Amino acid sequence: MENIPTMKSWLIFGAGRGVGRHLATMALQQNRPVTALVRNVQQAVELSTMGANVIHGDACDKKSIGKAVAQAGENPIVFSTIGGGDADHHGNMAIINALEQAEVSRMLLVTSIGCGDSWKTLSPRAKSLFGQSVRHKSLAESYLQTSKLDFTIIRPGGLTDKSGTGHCQRYQGEVHGMVSREDVAQQLALMAEDKETYYQIYALVDPELKPHWG
Repeated sequence: MENIPTMKSWLIFGAGRGVGRHLATMALQQNRPVTALVRNVQQAVELSTMGANVIHGDACDKKSIGKAVAQAGENPIVFSTIGGGDADHHGNMAIINALEQAEVSRMLLVTSIGCGDSWKTLSPRAKSLFGQSVRHKSLAESYLQTSKLDFTIIRPGGLTDKSGTGHCQRYQGEVHGMVSREDVAQQLALMAEDKETYYQIYALVDPELKPHWG
């Protein structure tokens, strides 16, 4: 008798730590098939031990990305939480290209508040501290928006490793604040197969968390 999968598989870029790691943990807790491309050897071993299908490689390397997409099953839901250096722009572009080529349809991209049309809301200090990264993430957003993929773009506020409160809110418009990485992952999971979130951009902030600045 054919074994029909009950849950769509997830493919996570950036699962080694942070939001991506929380996502991978959630998938494994649900007994959901999850594939992860991880560069750090120790993080790769940890995720593999937990039960994830781990490809050890770099999210900027086309061969590694192609291998991850090929092993993730038919039309997986794809999350990218990668960032830093070339990953912000070129890594995400390479992922988007690979997904289009493989005819994968769904991608959720995590960037940050300040990207795209929210750039003007950043303070001069914020622009000087992490503006270059925000600009590269904005390029990735634009590339995804002009792709064939059913996308959702998520712009978290200032990220913290505090436990999730469950009070994270989605906003469409100008907003600033803090949010836990665990709550961002929870929101990503909720949006994964929600067609009402397709082609939308959301800022994520927890009104109960006090910002570091201001």
